[in-house]
Amino acid sequence: MWYVYMLFCDEKIFYVGITNEPSKRIKQHKNKESFFTKKFSQIRPVYCEKYPTKYQAAEREKQLKGWSKTKKQMLIDGKLGTNVCTELSKLFGE
Repeated sequence: MWYVYMLFCDEKIFYVGITNEPSKRIKQHKNKESFFTKKFSQIRPVYCEKYPTKYQAAEREKQLKGWSKTKKQMLIDGKLGTNVCTELSKLFGE
């Protein structure tokens, strides 16, 4: 299973990524081992979707990365879809 996830960093920047090992990837974010997110002091998961293949997840990641901050916030707020997986929030301890 592949996950497309969105993190909200320092209450201002959305980070979108994919992984098939959510525990490992979240640990990397928490331990400041991720190149992009290591500079942020606060990182919290805000959205996640599951896909059966890496290709499907990568296509969705690309789509979400092209969205504006406002459109991403609408997705998180449930106006454009449903946040269907809570695994990442649990891994963050939320």
